[in-house]
Amino acid sequence: MAEVHEIEVFTKVAEQKSFTIAAYQLGLSKAAVSKSITRLEKSLGTRLLQRTTRRLSLTEAGHRYYQHSQRALTELEIGKKAILSLKATPSGHLKITAPVTFGKLHVATLIPDFMRTFDQVTVDLVLTDRLVNLAAEGFDLAIRLSAHPGLNLVAKKLAPTKRILCASPLYLEQNGTPKTPGDLKSHQCLSYLHFSNKQAWQFRGPRGIVKAEANGRFQINNIEAIQAAALSGCGIALMPTYIVGPELSTGRLVQILSEYEPISKFGSHVVAAFHPDRHLLPKVRVFIEHLQKSYGRIPYWESRSFS
Repeated sequence: MAEVHEIEVFTKVAEQKSFTIAAYQLGLSKAAVSKSITRLEKSLGTRLLQRTTRRLSLTEAGHRYYQHSQRALTELEIGKKAILSLKATPSGHLKITAPVTFGKLHVATLIPDFMRTFDQVTVDLVLTDRLVNLAAEGFDLAIRLSAHPGLNLVAKKLAPTKRILCASPLYLEQNGTPKTPGDLKSHQCLSYLHFSNKQAWQFRGPRGIVKAEANGRFQINNIEAIQAAALSGCGIALMPTYIVGPELSTGRLVQILSEYEPISKFGSHVVAAFHPDRHLLPKVRVFIEHLQKSYGRIPYWESRSFS
């Protein structure tokens, strides 16, 4: 079986088309290079190089082997960098983007402790609901609430997320508590404002998927404003628990229709999205680990009383 050293020597000779130049660049004697190529050809049972007094060229087998050896050496170099990055001290500038509400509540609040632990890292956090192009805009990673984090990106799960139906005790006292999704049509549903006025919520229930009319007199284009409207007794809201967890825990909001799971385009996890090469950077790796540890297996915003 060919040794890595012999593959490196062959690759250099194939690139330079010269034993002499390859030997000089590798810091070896020409004789040592020649012996290495001979051992490699013997182990493979075929000739890789065509030698004449005037020129050196690759045989057909040599061309094919060169293509594979080049990729193999590249992968070995990536692996070496990955191992070295584990030992390196996290440092440098870290540029992150996150959705406005989630970022404000559950990313920005965790960065001070991260910076105290890793005092050689500086951080930019950009809160926006726009889908940022990481490479074009110079971001190391994005925190996203989506089942599809982006083309050519790696997504690493940070924490599970879920959405629930909830309302204030005052609203339920005055209007009654829905028993099925079909009952929602006679209630005030606090919907996210879309260009279309027609609203529908989907649920996965004991008997499969059901749709429910979600109409109401009040529509809003901001999730925190919907939370405020629900707290004031304006209606029933479909909310992520990472926002309403504290209110559910204290009883200021009450979960309803708990046996029906809302179906969301946002997926079931908050993820860190990044280009594959960014995870080799210690500053990126430790920040992802910091978020995972801070959120926990059961996120801290999930109250045991309503799980």
